[in-house]
Amino acid sequence: MTDDVDNLPIDLNADLGEGFGRWHLTDDDALLSVVTSANVACGFHAGDPSTMRRVCELAAERGVVIGAQVSYRDLAGFGRRAMDVPSRELADEIAYQIGALDVFARAAGVRVAYVKPHGALYNRCVHDAEQAGAVVAGVRSASDTPLPVLGLPDSLLHEAATAAGLPTVAEAFADRAYTAHGTLVPRGTPGAVIDDSDTVVKRSLAIARDHAVTSIDGERVEVRARSLCLHGDTPSAAALARRVRSELTGAGVRFQAFA
Repeated sequence: MTDDVDNLPIDLNADLGEGFGRWHLTDDDALLSVVTSANVACGFHAGDPSTMRRVCELAAERGVVIGAQVSYRDLAGFGRRAMDVPSRELADEIAYQIGALDVFARAAGVRVAYVKPHGALYNRCVHDAEQAGAVVAGVRSASDTPLPVLGLPDSLLHEAATAAGLPTVAEAFADRAYTAHGTLVPRGTPGAVIDDSDTVVKRSLAIARDHAVTSIDGERVEVRARSLCLHGDTPSAAALARRVRSELTGAGVRFQAFA
């Protein structure tokens, strides 16, 4: 995908279905009234079968596009712990997660339309060619159509996807701090997660209109993204998503899913 983001509407995505059993984290119902794309947990960092089914049904009812949010097998660490998984095994686990979610998507009358890695896997695939290649191999084996891969622009994940003939979609984060190199500041670093709603709104506008964010060091970083992510596990995530969409709409920004 080589879209000119200057002339396209923006997609608003959030991580959904991040619960397991009686434990619920994301306000799926509220967020599905705001976002245009839903990154649905597929069971490895969160998301039991009933949760996946319910989110797919709600998303289909509301016209929200469903994406598979694939992860390392790390329920205890919510997929945010660094892991070393052999390439073939990781590719199989990626395909397994996509297939599991697609069962529920098809039952709801739709299909999984794209793939996005989660947490530690997302960050690893920015700079690790082997792990990025394994993710792409898993995506290719899971579907007979080329599923778009959502991730950071200029990442090794996107490089591997392009080489494999898969479309890529550039993503930006309004509620995460950036380094001067355009990568995300690691969680655990002070200031890595931005929870001030006014700041998140300002950064969302800057990404959508100016295609840039200010790094944690105060430098201007160009970010040309087709999709804007708001994390569903942050406090008052649904209210913040509604405010971001309202403010951007008022500024003339159009919203539409990329897939």
